[in-house]
Amino acid sequence: MTRFPPPSTPRLLYTLYRSRTAPSPPSPSPSAASSLLIGSFHFRQFSSGNLARAKEDKEPWWKDSMDKLRNIGISAHIDSGKTTLTERVLFYTGKIHEIHEVRGRDGVGAKMDSMDLEREKGITIQSAATYCTWNGYQINIIDTPGHVDFTIEVERALRVLDGAILVLCSVGGVQSQSITVDRQMKRYEVPRIAFINKLDRMGADPWKVLNQARAKLRHHSAAMQVPIGLEEDFKGLIDLVQMKAYYFHGPNGENIVTEEVPADMEEFVTEKRRELIEVVSEVDDKLAEAFLDDEPISPTDLEEAVRRATVARKFIPVFMGSAFKNKGVQPLLNAVLNYLPCPTEVSNYALDQTKDEEKVTLGGTPDGPLVALAFKLEEGRFGQLTYLRIYEGVIRKGDFIFNINTGKRIKVPRLVRMHSNEMEDIQEAHAGQIVAVFGVDCASGDTFTDGLVKYTMTSMSVPEPVMSLAVQPVSKDSGGQFSKALNRFQKEDPTFRVGLDPESGQTIISGMGELHLDIYVERIRREYKVDATVGKPRVNFRETVTQRAEFDYLHKKQSGGQGQYGRVCGYIEPLPADSQTKFEFENIIVGQAIPSNFIPAIEKGFKEAANSGSLIGHPVEHVRIVLTDGASHAVDSSELAFKLAAIYAFRKCYTAARPVILEPVMLVELKVPIEFQGTVAGDLNKRKGIIIGNDQEGDDSVITAQVPLNNMFGYSTSLRSMTQGKGEFTMEYKEHSPVSNDVQAQLVKNYKGTTAAE
Repeated sequence: MTRFPPPSTPRLLYTLYRSRTAPSPPSPSPSAASSLLIGSFHFRQFSSGNLARAKEDKEPWWKDSMDKLRNIGISAHIDSGKTTLTERVLFYTGKIHEIHEVRGRDGVGAKMDSMDLEREKGITIQSAATYCTWNGYQINIIDTPGHVDFTIEVERALRVLDGAILVLCSVGGVQSQSITVDRQMKRYEVPRIAFINKLDRMGADPWKVLNQARAKLRHHSAAMQVPIGLEEDFKGLIDLVQMKAYYFHGPNGENIVTEEVPADMEEFVTEKRRELIEVVSEVDDKLAEAFLDDEPISPTDLEEAVRRATVARKFIPVFMGSAFKNKGVQPLLNAVLNYLPCPTEVSNYALDQTKDEEKVTLGGTPDGPLVALAFKLEEGRFGQLTYLRIYEGVIRKGDFIFNINTGKRIKVPRLVRMHSNEMEDIQEAHAGQIVAVFGVDCASGDTFTDGLVKYTMTSMSVPEPVMSLAVQPVSKDSGGQFSKALNRFQKEDPTFRVGLDPESGQTIISGMGELHLDIYVERIRREYKVDATVGKPRVNFRETVTQRAEFDYLHKKQSGGQGQYGRVCGYIEPLPADSQTKFEFENIIVGQAIPSNFIPAIEKGFKEAANSGSLIGHPVEHVRIVLTDGASHAVDSSELAFKLAAIYAFRKCYTAARPVILEPVMLVELKVPIEFQGTVAGDLNKRKGIIIGNDQEGDDSVITAQVPLNNMFGYSTSLRSMTQGKGEFTMEYKEHSPVSNDVQAQLVKNYKGTTAAE
């Protein structure tokens, strides 16, 4: 029986007691344990300077556990095999004891697709976290969706990971979503390794994919392995570092047999190894010296050079295999340990709120003050589940932590490690780990500390929604559940927005595409038992101005008692095309023509007016408003008078600024058999699409086009009928651009017709 010391025991002794009684990894030596204890005590009582002095003669207690920790994400285009790969990783590392297929044909489905909808549709909707152990290393894995509608799930996973595996299909090669995912990895400076999957499939060509990655993704990469056979003859892999051949035997490929390189492949393998050394030498000086001096390069030298170049994001090693056929997964796991960085090898920055958001480099060690980022929220059976990435310090169950964004002090009631939808309670977690806490009220992107510092982590990039739907519950009694569902989904997913249409009073949900919104409507029905009627999808148009227009408006009203008086003069103009802001207001009045306390009300009025343009009632963007003059009245001027003056001034001069409607344009990538190429291209032209690329891949034609989203509704059905079900397409948002004059006239006419009818 564990006996706890009485409450009066000093914290120092209690820590020592816990360190001796709590189950833990192999204990450090007595001197290291006391060094941990002294460090912890000094840190809490005095300062980090004392901590450093107490530890400088010893290796820190956490060094080994941090070195043996990897945080990785698995990302790719749809149907490249991410979830299948994760399933195999969990099987080989002993986290699951049998393999299930992704589409749930056996009634079980893949472990990481825990939602019923995911199993039915065979797609990943939410990123899922898990952890496993391989060769004494702990690997935290996040399996992310491939569909562009769920791009935020990939975005937030990459925000908190130290490394990633980019999965590429050996038949499909580098596809549109591969490019998007790779761009996200670059944005968050994530070191990565590539895995060319599906080598067992008809038409597999890993060398073509490698060349595509170099050309389309600008990857500085080289193969680390050579496949032995391809398609149905795919038998194993040759490791170019160790120069050994690996064959995968047993019902699930768990028995790896190592042999010498087959004699008939020696020449090709030697050539590929030389190519690997050359490519790495270009970015690693140490290997370049040995290569230029014609010194023999040992496997260890090459492995160390590849690791240095990968961690520095100068090189991307390429691995191969077939996750479905259980070949090549274990060498990939070894590559994660050998080539991807541990948490202390990655630079992370925080913004110090006490020093005007000055950038601070985080040490990434458990010694510092606690800094953790809430990167994902989920509504669990026990309340809100908040996923945290700990960047520095230690978090313990029962500790008090501070939400820097809201200023609230919160107690950690329960701390867990996630394995898909299962959880394991833990007492504490340190820097580098990904954990979840219950009962902590916060938003996605909030930063938590232990109160010793006021740091916030930089937020992630959230794309703007491009499509909207009107939804309302069928039964009035289910309004409460309906609101609860929308509030929860809004909190969980930053790309899912809910608003009210001021004219019709309908609830409008907005998201990244048809599938995104369909999934949420389906989840409202399944998880909250609320049937909802759904209106026709609406495109999120925008309005903007194309030329400068002056305004001079006097708002004057007298109705007994205090009147209203406010005059505003100035001009509106379009912002430059490359401007990051959507609305700018500038006051250049000299003197006190308008008292300064009324200026915020004027800005508020212009902002409010810009929420709804007069063409079709959509928000006005990329507009700059400059206030040059005005007039006020000693008695009748008020904030309300100036706010109304601004609203009416905007509406009056808006037409003179030649407004145009902007529509979302999508980047569409189609893959269709060559015989249907002409029909599909003709249909794209009818939809006002611009074809920007046309490549051939085997018997298929790959067409890239930019098409207005408004013309893409129901496209999947049309494409199926045009190509006898053999065509497929993916679509992602590119930009908002002006519509043609005839479309603008039609949209304005429709808008006026609906408003007149109401």
